[in-house]
Amino acid sequence: MKILVLNGANINMTGKREAVYGSESLDDINARLKEFAEARGAQIEFFQSNSEGAIIDRLQQGGFDGLVINAGAYTHYSYAIADALYSVSAKKIEVHMSNILAREEFRQKSVISKNCDGCITGLGSDVYFLAVEYLVWKK
Repeated sequence: MKILVLNGANINMTGKREAVYGSESLDDINARLKEFAEARGAQIEFFQSNSEGAIIDRLQQGGFDGLVINAGAYTHYSYAIADALYSVSAKKIEVHMSNILAREEFRQKSVISKNCDGCITGLGSDVYFLAVEYLVWKK
């Protein structure tokens, strides 16, 4: 199984900005997640972009059996990413390190959720590991 972990706007700043996202860097999370996935027999690819178009291009490129997506702020308003997700036939899990339902009102709505198979939120970097575990289990 090949899993794509796609991170959007500002997720590259994890560990360097607001404590709500934790102190661990995205590179550190990815390194741990790579070991975790490989121990379960999955190949994993990481993609991060602050550009909405690059995210859409990567989704349209395909080549993965499962997707873990943290679209960052695009979660709340990118109908273009939502449309791209609609076209992806692989299992798709939306993740958020913070509990978006407990944050500012504008962050409480996800326009991409309707095109994902599930959503894991509010458990820090563990959301990525839970999503990968689910994808491997459901392959």
